[in-house]
Amino acid sequence: MIFETIVATAGDAGEINCAPMGIELDGGRVLLRPFRTARTWSNLRDTGEGVVNFTDNVLIFARCALNPYLPPHRPASRVRGVILEDSCHWKEFVVTAGDLSGDRGRFDGRIVAEGRARDSLGFNRARHAVIEATILATRLSLLGRDSVLSEIGRLRPLVEKTGGEQEREAFALLEQRILESRHAG
Repeated sequence: MIFETIVATAGDAGEINCAPMGIELDGGRVLLRPFRTARTWSNLRDTGEGVVNFTDNVLIFARCALNPYLPPHRPASRVRGVILEDSCHWKEFVVTAGDLSGDRGRFDGRIVAEGRARDSLGFNRARHAVIEATILATRLSLLGRDSVLSEIGRLRPLVEKTGGEQEREAFALLEQRILESRHAG
């Protein structure tokens, strides 16, 4: 099963990157599969550690997907990386094995610390729609602008009917970026 998270990693110079990423969990292990072009890929290759943040704040997903954005945070306890202030729970990990041969890396990690701040509010239809729109916005070059806009049109009513201010703001940011995109249709 894939869980949508915000992965926080650090570069060699300590600069933090937060990126939405689907990860897999298996007991005390985590699997991350970033694209070769992603900063997360190079950070995991270079420093081999990070934090998987589980949050129900979809505005963080949208902002981190669109631009370098560092949400309010505090340092992790055992690794380079950060714990988001709006994280429900988190898992700090160190990479134990990596396969960098394809367009997507495969980083296997061992969880070395974890914590919990609050209960998750869960995901309603609007939050799910924002997560899907976030994924679409990050894959414009793979899927094409017209295909992505079609899916955005299908998702918009879910946000309008069941979303709050946070979900509407996140969806509007994503939709605007997609509309401004120069990727072929």
